[in-house]
Amino acid sequence: MTAMQQGGVIVLGYDGSDGADAALEEVIAIARAFGDRVLVTFGYGAIPAGGETQDQELAVEQLGQTAGAAAVARLRGAAIEAELVLVHGRPSESLIEVAAERGARLIAVGSRGEGPVLGSILGSVTYKLVHRSSIPVLVCPVRP
Repeated sequence: MTAMQQGGVIVLGYDGSDGADAALEEVIAIARAFGDRVLVTFGYGAIPAGGETQDQELAVEQLGQTAGAAAVARLRGAAIEAELVLVHGRPSESLIEVAAERGARLIAVGSRGEGPVLGSILGSVTYKLVHRSSIPVLVCPVRP
């Protein structure tokens, strides 16, 4: 990794999963070392129809709010400047968009350990980030 300047921005894709928690721990170490601030980001897909599907979208948004707020609290407890960013859009695209808009040096996400076949079927956010982002992507596995 090349030398990083002090006081940058890290975008953390966070959904409250074990993989996201692994990424959060790595981001805490990096942010402490370089004086970075962290944008805890949660992208959730748009569901065009109303009714029950709209209720599902609101529930997913609430999940992002709750999980993201917990990550922000953890970062602030570690004396790291943090902000929650909820984005109405596909997760991988949302992370790339926020990183570009805010001049991030790094996007960090967790990995659930899906293989390439399962990941392609499920639409792996990590896979899409690694292949589409022009900003470095840190992928953190869940540790046993």
